[in-house]
Amino acid sequence: MNLLIDNRTDEPLTAELEDAIRRAAAEALRYEEFDEDCEISVSIVDNEEISEINRQFRSIDRATDVLSFPMLTFAEGEEAEVNENDEIVLGDIIISLERAKEQAEEYGHSLKREIAFLTAHSMLHLLGYDHMEPEEEAEMFRRQKEILLQAGFPRE
Repeated sequence: MNLLIDNRTDEPLTAELEDAIRRAAAEALRYEEFDEDCEISVSIVDNEEISEINRQFRSIDRATDVLSFPMLTFAEGEEAEVNENDEIVLGDIIISLERAKEQAEEYGHSLKREIAFLTAHSMLHLLGYDHMEPEEEAEMFRRQKEILLQAGFPRE
C-alpha cells in the first residue's frame, strides 16, 4: 500500500495520527482481502476546505467529517487505473481535522480513534461499499467495527 498523506492544515499532524491512518487503511485492505499494490491519497484539511469540497462535489454547503472519492466501482470487467508504479489507484480520502476533534470530544474518545474510524469508514467507500440503504449501512458499520478492533482501536 502506497499511502500518501497530505496535511493541508496549519496544525502539524502527529506521528500518532499518521500511524492511526496507516493502521486503519492497512487493516481495511487486509480485512477486505484486497492484496493488490495500491495507492491511496489522504488529505487532512480544515472545515473551510472540506466545506468548499463538499459544496463543489456534492452540492452540500457545510463542513463534514470525511469525504471519499473512489476511483473504482468494482463492476465486473472494470479496468483499474494504475499509477507510474503499476499500483491500482483506489482513490482519495479527505478528513477534516477540525470535525474529527469535535466528534472525538462529542463521542468521548481520543482523536486518534476518531481519525482511525474516519479512515476505516472512507476505506470501505474506496473498496466499493456504501450506506444509502439501511441494510448496506448496517453491513458497512459492522465491517468498520471489526476493522477498528483488529487494527487495535477498540471503542474507548
